[in-house]
Amino acid sequence: MKSTSRWLIPLLLALLLVVAVLWLLRSEFVADRVDDEVVPDSVPVAETDDAVFEEAPLAANVVTGLEIPWSIAFFQDGSFVFTERVGRLRYYDIDTGLAPEPLFDPEDFDHLGEGGMLGVAIHPEDDTQLYVYYTYRDGATAFNKVVRGTLVEDRSALRDPRVILDQIPGSKNHDGGRLKFGPDNMLYITTGDAENTKLAQDRDSLAGKILRLDPEGHIPADNPEIDDPNATSTTNLPPALYWSIGHRNPQGIAWDDEGQLWATEHGSQSTDELNRIEKGLDYGWPTIRGDEIASNQETPYLHSGTDITWAPFGLAYLPSTKRLYWAGLRSQTLWSLSPEEGPESLTPHLEKQFGRLRDVVVGPDGFLYVLTSNQDGRGVPTVDDDRILRINPAKL
Repeated sequence: MKSTSRWLIPLLLALLLVVAVLWLLRSEFVADRVDDEVVPDSVPVAETDDAVFEEAPLAANVVTGLEIPWSIAFFQDGSFVFTERVGRLRYYDIDTGLAPEPLFDPEDFDHLGEGGMLGVAIHPEDDTQLYVYYTYRDGATAFNKVVRGTLVEDRSALRDPRVILDQIPGSKNHDGGRLKFGPDNMLYITTGDAENTKLAQDRDSLAGKILRLDPEGHIPADNPEIDDPNATSTTNLPPALYWSIGHRNPQGIAWDDEGQLWATEHGSQSTDELNRIEKGLDYGWPTIRGDEIASNQETPYLHSGTDITWAPFGLAYLPSTKRLYWAGLRSQTLWSLSPEEGPESLTPHLEKQFGRLRDVVVGPDGFLYVLTSNQDGRGVPTVDDDRILRINPAKL
């Protein structure tokens, strides 16, 4: 009996220690529930005024029970389309709610790690034209592509998809995937380094870049010139496909009211970045990170440092507050910053209230719409996850 107790007590203590450690690790990711009741709520654009913001709660569920929603884009009537990374492009009607069937289900789609059905954008001058970024395989090799398709009249399906950009390097991680039209009506596309860091500096590769195309998929004449070491001052160089290079995994882009492009980017372990993007510049990956400096490379406008990880994703600019907002995965936080006030204005919101946050956009009603990502294998989902939340910026 004494012999048994010698090993039994240490074993029990070891088990208790393991349970305690697992509980502490789990607590990092548990989405704390808000005190106020979160109820379904949707307000047509025409009804949005100051009184609506005063009466609306901080947070309201718009859609629940989703599987890793990744990107969302609005029509002017308040309806929207969004992607689920597992392979669905879906439509939500402002009057009738979520359509039961996906709009688009490509045969060559592959949900590979962080790849899958990623970005979606709506043509700014023709809302029947949708753009989708998704992952596929060609044999054993992973790629991403951007397709453009036509939304049928009742918005029940996407027809006649055609590829406008193909063979963007893909991987289980670092696939980029954000699609947005800028104020210049050009399509901007973020791509990751596909876990091959040298590609971010390779000007002949589509990886590790912010790309810029016109709506038809052509390279605009005012893109940066192709870098040619043999060029002379009289060489007439063609435009490049990229707008900027040297990115690890840019996940969010947005323009402020001055037309300035901003981007969020995942750092390596830490030093996540907010970058002010300028035409043709090199943002340093993998040569520099954080406050490091190198010739002809840009240091981030702001980074998270080494003690905290934002894991920044979707990025939006809200004119009414003149602030940038970005979603945080690991940090489980909605971050905001005023470009006018500078880095010192960085402010956290919704800390751990809804778990991992994947995207944020501004709706036509002036509210923020946030996508959670608690079903992606790295979070702890609650009964409503994953979901699309409507956030009242007046109560942040």
